[in-house]
Amino acid sequence: MNIFRNFIDLIYPPRCPICQAFLEEQKAEERDHEIPFCEGCSSSFIQITSPLCPVCGRPFAAGTVSDHVCENCLRKRPFFEKARAPYLYEGSLLNAIHEFKYAEKTYLAKPLGLLLSSFAKTWLHGHPNLLVMPVPLHPRRLRERGFNQSLLLAETVATTLDARLDFSSLKRIRYTQPQTELGSEERKKNVRKAFGVSNRDAVKGRAVVLVDDVATTGSTLNECARTLRRAGCRRVFCLVLARTSTA
Repeated sequence: MNIFRNFIDLIYPPRCPICQAFLEEQKAEERDHEIPFCEGCSSSFIQITSPLCPVCGRPFAAGTVSDHVCENCLRKRPFFEKARAPYLYEGSLLNAIHEFKYAEKTYLAKPLGLLLSSFAKTWLHGHPNLLVMPVPLHPRRLRERGFNQSLLLAETVATTLDARLDFSSLKRIRYTQPQTELGSEERKKNVRKAFGVSNRDAVKGRAVVLVDDVATTGSTLNECARTLRRAGCRRVFCLVLARTSTA
């Protein structure tokens, strides 16, 4: 397998999908083929580590000693079991996600999906028989964008976890204003009753991994989880590639 990889790398020198720099300086046997980014870009990804909220995954500012439930989750427990993102939505990763999502650079789906699924393997280890679902787009938004970025990420996650992918049971039934234009409370109202489940039998009693690209307040994830739980889903884990440092 290593000989084949070396041969392919010789004919088609691999490039970093973010900055397009050649990866030839890294020997094929030393390079992590699961995370195909150059050292410069990957070293700029800011990992989310403790201290954080064990429920929503929100990172705390420096000076906080240990993990603890955040004020928002204490006031009102989310409908999801847990939510996690491996990285902060900053720097080169922010640029990559933005290009993937808004500039139609869908070739970034695979490397970004591998980045997310690598984290998922560790975080969701020991949870068998998972059902992977992407956060859905409204049909109108899907026509405008041409693809659902969350679905493209979810495909890689499902393959890595050897889990079933369901992209049709959870639907966005109401067209909503983009969340990026709204404040925290407005986001909650904006997505209220925006989702529905078309096939309750598909989610009844299941543990679902809900996949999205970016989380800020978690309002969309929580509303999806609320919809799934009311349809009979047993547990919802929210898996997001990146999240903002503040809610």
